Amino acid sequence: MEMMSGLEISDELLGTVAPIIVYWVYSGIYVLFGSLDNYRLHSRKDEDEKNLVSKKDVVKGVLLQQAVQAVVATILFAVTGSENDPAQAQQTSLIVLGRQFLVAMMVLDTWQYFMHRYMHQNKFLYRHIHSQHHRLVVPYAFGALYNHPLEGLLLDTIGGALSFLVSGMSPRASIFFFSFATLKTVDDHCGLWLPGNIFHLLFGNNSAYHDIHHQLYGNKYNFSQPFFVMWDRILGTYMPYSLEKRTSGGLEARPTKECKDD
Repeated sequence: MEMMSGLEISDELLGTVAPIIVYWVYSGIYVLFGSLDNYRLHSRKDEDEKNLVSKKDVVKGVLLQQAVQAVVATILFAVTGSENDPAQAQQTSLIVLGRQFLVAMMVLDTWQYFMHRYMHQNKFLYRHIHSQHHRLVVPYAFGALYNHPLEGLLLDTIGGALSFLVSGMSPRASIFFFSFATLKTVDDHCGLWLPGNIFHLLFGNNSAYHDIHHQLYGNKYNFSQPFFVMWDRILGTYMPYSLEKRTSGGLEARPTKECKDD
């Protein structure tokens, strides 16, 4: 892909780097929005008191996961490079791109649902791996990819690689797909319910839906991520919610049915 200055940057490099840049830029915007107390799903006091990890450690954990993702993406593009014709990528129709995006979304959602749910059901995996992500009882945007390194590899990195391979998308298409998936993941963890948010309009899986899962009473529900709620509905782990105004200001996502322990 040729930039305006005439400098040519490969699609493979952009496909590796763009989602990382998008992650920090988009989550940085939400940091600026964090002072909008009337739209927060939790108070800033709850964020400080309930979370079990410092923001400094969250940043380090996310950077580690992104480094692993970059290495895996580099290897993946190198292995599949001979199969991707740059000229063909430029000629791909919007219909084909739409199909590839939909397939990639379904593959990623399916992989993440079952892996995510299993990490909750397996007590060893939850205690030693997945519980790291749930140290963020009150999610915030740049903590979206705060995971144990093994979880980051299994859920996000391998899941992303599978969606790329199964969909048959080109490295150029992957720039846009993984940047979009990154935007969606950050948005789901932003801890805000902003009016007019296009992700809330298009997807039932959103910041309030995922916030239910991060609470102790809801950690056996709403496993779906990052796009659809299909598997939760099919397999009985769907927890509907209502948005209620808190007397102290802001909003709260409340389950609209009883959460069972088993």
